[in-house]
Amino acid sequence: MSNSRITSFATITVFAVFLAACAEKAPTSFNGYVEAELLYLAPQDAGVVKALNVREGDRVKAGDLLFTLDPTRLSLVADQATASAQGMGARAQDDGALAKQVAEAQAALVLAEQTFRRSRDLVKDGAVAREKYDADAAALAAAKARLDRAKAERAAMLRDWDAMNAATRLAEQRLADLETTAPAAGSIERIYRRPGEVVAVGDPVVALLPPENLKLRFFAPERLLASMQIGATVKFSCDGCASARTAKISFVASEPQFTPPVIYSLDEREKLVFLVEARPDDPSGLRPGLPVTIEPPK
Repeated sequence: MSNSRITSFATITVFAVFLAACAEKAPTSFNGYVEAELLYLAPQDAGVVKALNVREGDRVKAGDLLFTLDPTRLSLVADQATASAQGMGARAQDDGALAKQVAEAQAALVLAEQTFRRSRDLVKDGAVAREKYDADAAALAAAKARLDRAKAERAAMLRDWDAMNAATRLAEQRLADLETTAPAAGSIERIYRRPGEVVAVGDPVVALLPPENLKLRFFAPERLLASMQIGATVKFSCDGCASARTAKISFVASEPQFTPPVIYSLDEREKLVFLVEARPDDPSGLRPGLPVTIEPPK
């Protein structure tokens, strides 16, 4: 074998060993990005936006008023419910009289039952006429009907009273719900509707980003999956970050996927990786879409 062939063979062997070593070497960091879980705040009733109290980028505290819908339409509904409740209230004041009627009907029924039983016993011996027995039986049936009628009338009045009260409370609650407040502290990321615009039920008016709703997303190869445990701590850095920060892994995908070419180089595109999400311990200064570099757990 010539010297040139020996040299070429040695070169190929060394290069192959180098490639194998590179292939087995675990990455020391991953590229990822910051993602936000926005809260889309929408009204519980359709209407016209009357006031918008925030602008995009504003910082708000929990309980701050964000926007209000025009109350004109629901105010009429509330007034109608209140008037109906007041009318029913006048009837409800007669509950004492209705209860008295029920008590009187019950007493009359007891007396009618006693009279009927006496007639029933006496008619067998011929001590009373059949007509008397029939009259007492009819009186007993009438007493039962009277009691049932009194009870039904009182129950209907109470149901109507409860319904009117519920309608009034619902109308008042719908009016109160026209004002939407921040459920948590955060920043206003988007405004979708402005004063004068109509908004449907469930359509968002603003999007709120609480800092705790920021998370890191990156992709890890299968050979490092064992170290990516829920609750494990990873270090990450980003442009503008004063120093390395930490985050805790909160999610690891159960199914692999091909490496996203946007994040990884072309020579790794065919590798299967697992999506990993981590919650930063200190989310200050992080913004959605910000690139980050993550160090895997040791």
